[in-house]
Amino acid sequence: MILTVDGVEFSYNGHPVLRGINFAVARGEVVSILGNNGAGKSTLLKCLNKILKPQRGSVLIEDDALYRLNRLQIAQRVGYVAQKYESTRFTVFDAVLLGRKPHIKWEATAKDLEIVRRVLKQLGLEAFSLRYLDELSGGELQKVVIARALAQEPRVLLLDEPTSNLDLKNQLEVLKTVRKAAHEQNIAAVVVMHDLNLALRFSDKFLLLKNKTTFACGGMEIITPENIAGVYGVPVAVEKMGAVPVIVPLPV
Repeated sequence: MILTVDGVEFSYNGHPVLRGINFAVARGEVVSILGNNGAGKSTLLKCLNKILKPQRGSVLIEDDALYRLNRLQIAQRVGYVAQKYESTRFTVFDAVLLGRKPHIKWEATAKDLEIVRRVLKQLGLEAFSLRYLDELSGGELQKVVIARALAQEPRVLLLDEPTSNLDLKNQLEVLKTVRKAAHEQNIAAVVVMHDLNLALRFSDKFLLLKNKTTFACGGMEIITPENIAGVYGVPVAVEKMGAVPVIVPLPV
């Protein structure tokens, strides 16, 4: 496993937010963290990047304890996309090039520039490369932040609601890019999601959180009407449209 989470617990000012979280992610897997508001999804993601330090438990990346790594070592292994990002007076190209910073010793090389160009192309941002971030829409800015994380060439990619500001077309494009990067580059992607149907469409595994702990973890076998109703408190049906699973809320 490239990422192993064992018994992670975290509290804010003595108030438990996460209790006994256990899961693991293999190379090439996309895992969606699902749960209702306040379940601790974003907090868990920050514990996987040393933004927050759990009171108990461990996080291993390639068998190395996360909390023994310094910030540079973490940045070389983990790419993180937060929910919100403040735009600055950088061009799109320069902003994505910042993703190469953990790997640059003196100055950007031809390889670094080529990686940036490749990622911009993957996310359809080539035409925006010389635009400034504060000139972009919210959705365009979100894609730039994701591009910067991919430019890091991380072993683990963490994304907190990466589609929240995107229209349907861009939601599909971004998640397709994340899945393709995970599968082709053999990295792990962990994504906090609110849209269950997007999660089902693009994920290999799922972590369902409820009452600050793990409700269920696994593949499609855990996506049952009983589990979804247990987490969200809403009766649903799990259907298929062609090969695509779909969760349909039922009348109440």
